[in-house]
Amino acid sequence: MPDAAADADAVSMLSPYRVLDLTDERGHLTGAILAQMGADVIAIEPPEGSNARRLAPFAGDVPDPERSLHHWAYNRGKRSVVLDLHTDEGADRLRALAAAADILIESAGAGVMEGLGLGYETMAEINPALVYVSITPFGGDGPKAGWEASDLTLQAAAVNMAMTGDVDRPPLRTGGLYPQAFHNAASEAAGAALIALWERQTRSGLGQHVDMSAVQSMNQACQSYALSTPIGATPPVRSAGGVIVEGLHIQLMWPCADGHASVTFLFGPGFRAFTQSLMDWVHSEGFCDEATRDKNWTEYAMMLLDGREPVSEYERLKGILGEFFATKTKAELLDAAMTRRVLITPVWTADEVVDSHQLAARDYWETVTHGQGDPDALEVTYPGQYAKFSATPMQPLGPPPRLGAHTDEVIAAVASEPTVTRTEVTAADVTRPVPSTARPLTNVKVLDFMWAMAGPAAARVLADYGADIIRVESETRLEVARSLQPFRDDVGDPEYSALYNNMNAGKRGICLDMSQPAALDVIWDLIDWADVIVESFSPKAMAGWGMGWEQVRQRRPDVIMASSCLMGQTGPLAMLAGFGTMAASISGFFYPVGWPDRAPCGPFGAYTDYTSPRWLVAAVMGALEHRRRTGEGQYIDFSQAESALHLMAPAVLDRTVNGRVAERVGNRDRHIAPQGVYQTAAGGPAGDDDDKIWDDNWIAISCVDDTQWRSLVAQMGRGDLAELTLAQRHQRHDELDAVISAWTRPQDGMALMYRLQDVGVASHIVQNSPEYTADPQVIHRGQQIEVLHAKQGTTIVDGSRFVLSRTPAQVTYGGPTLGEHTFDILTEVLGYDSDRIADLAVAELLA
Repeated sequence: MPDAAADADAVSMLSPYRVLDLTDERGHLTGAILAQMGADVIAIEPPEGSNARRLAPFAGDVPDPERSLHHWAYNRGKRSVVLDLHTDEGADRLRALAAAADILIESAGAGVMEGLGLGYETMAEINPALVYVSITPFGGDGPKAGWEASDLTLQAAAVNMAMTGDVDRPPLRTGGLYPQAFHNAASEAAGAALIALWERQTRSGLGQHVDMSAVQSMNQACQSYALSTPIGATPPVRSAGGVIVEGLHIQLMWPCADGHASVTFLFGPGFRAFTQSLMDWVHSEGFCDEATRDKNWTEYAMMLLDGREPVSEYERLKGILGEFFATKTKAELLDAAMTRRVLITPVWTADEVVDSHQLAARDYWETVTHGQGDPDALEVTYPGQYAKFSATPMQPLGPPPRLGAHTDEVIAAVASEPTVTRTEVTAADVTRPVPSTARPLTNVKVLDFMWAMAGPAAARVLADYGADIIRVESETRLEVARSLQPFRDDVGDPEYSALYNNMNAGKRGICLDMSQPAALDVIWDLIDWADVIVESFSPKAMAGWGMGWEQVRQRRPDVIMASSCLMGQTGPLAMLAGFGTMAASISGFFYPVGWPDRAPCGPFGAYTDYTSPRWLVAAVMGALEHRRRTGEGQYIDFSQAESALHLMAPAVLDRTVNGRVAERVGNRDRHIAPQGVYQTAAGGPAGDDDDKIWDDNWIAISCVDDTQWRSLVAQMGRGDLAELTLAQRHQRHDELDAVISAWTRPQDGMALMYRLQDVGVASHIVQNSPEYTADPQVIHRGQQIEVLHAKQGTTIVDGSRFVLSRTPAQVTYGGPTLGEHTFDILTEVLGYDSDRIADLAVAELLA
């Protein structure tokens, strides 16, 4: 390797690799993540520029392809090359670029690249080592592969929308004005591409096709509630700022003196201490009596479900909390979260996010000069590095490229390069390409101290693709996910939680009481075994056990250790404990979701718990690739909030550039009109029982362009509206909503969806678990699969959300029961004899 490349290796994980980014706004985030990690990302744009360049908001509200804040947000650090792929010259130049590339990303839609003669099979003939990533709405195959889609309709299909919004109004999409479905897919695609790259470098020397479905990726944002129907659980019902489960209105967001706050008022072993702290505070200020303060918070959820505690008493408790929070400001509540260890964060606007003292203390923001040297140069503040790496820190990226700014230099360079695989593409130990079908991460060993969802979901992806995951739990501090619904057959058994079994499928489990010093000797032996250590304790917890990064690297300088928490390992809010509801509220996700005339409702549940695993997978895979080349391990400080802010980067830029804060607009969109969610009659799986009236039936409709609008009005018999321009449709949106609502209300939603798709209108029914489970696309893609389980016999978990063409995921069993593999791990992995194991058991360390 040339010396320059070796120097780059010192600061970059992916510096040897070239990425061709053919995406638009549906996939730009994938290339942005890889660029942050040091890859050379070349944005291939059509002559008129990427569609993202035409998306508002614009800097200074001046429409210009060089001033789109959406384009700015996701194209920093890339090089722009203009190619017309519809011409022979443009297609040939792309093929020449692909011959010397490592990864190609495209989001054109199922079959589009194949139609241009630029699909995976063609490119693999030119460069067998190419990792080819396709990001599509529903996946590259199946009955819905070619369907029209928008962010709204994809979220409707993915279940999360069914649980977002007020129960007396249409369901809402997450993100407000800022689309999320393709961002979830694009961030997941980065990790998927690096898994395929790892397989190429360590095993086969060959690339493969990565098929990424936006609906499957967005479905992770439903917190496994899509599995309710197949496991016999009751599907949830949406409620603004919470959810209704088995008739209980679980409130997670509350008004306070100067806004709103996210409050986790939940019960069970994982929540008891936090709820007790909250009630101690409420009592100390005279809002409740001692009996209310000292309820059995461990058993309280089960008491409500089995009738020992009347629901009316739970409602009384919520009334007390409502009165209490009304006396507190957001600042007071955040201070209490830090000093009293209660699970509360304020609902921050983009203003408050940009002014965050936590983000400032972590030097998160990056200031970039646009138009360096020009009299009208502009200083722009951007979201910064999505994680902190000890050995390969991410370098600040420059401004986004002007259209075609690098065309000549890139084309001239490729003309001088050999049109064969570069030497660094094939791993040193791969002497010839071998079309292996073994899972990519076989022989990667991961020690998993994660809990709840965000961390376990990342490790679950690694397990799907072959990593040997040993998960450490303790019966003395029950994993919180084991206490969360949905439960199989609505039975609140810790081994029956669909969330736990889904997030931990394919892992092995050992029980150790880490509060006892003698158990730490076993942990050190497991550290000696591992390639990767992942943990999501509060900051300083591992160090408190003598197992922080400084101690670990002295013993294992080649190991990778990743710590995942809400706000990161440093800064004034580092010790903020909690869940993704809290990180989402303090990162600006709650405020813009809702109706203009109502309080914010926020996305369903713990949104950043669902988004952050994708970024953590990419981080771990990048660190593994760096270690493969250099033998060097490193530490990853991963903050949910910091990674999540990239999903709302245009909103941040609208604030830092234009001084504007995004407000709530229901399901409206800047670029699409009309768009909305409209009520329908019963239909499909939920309406099979004629004795029931299902009022919660909805269809999402987006007229993405004029053609779709004309098709819709033709179906409605309203040709008089056909010539309305986009601007006119925006102006008359309320009127058009009324017209569409009156038309959809008496119709069967499922039949209407197929009818509209037949004429090319983006539409989809809003699916809850019953509809999702019966969805032919979900069935075709194998998204819900039956696996073995030690207690249940079998259970249902999600399949992988992306498909690798040659080395697909394999999922054969659900999450481990408590201590299920303890004996096997102690004997087979650590080589302990029966006497030592007996000593551990007698000392009660295996608990």
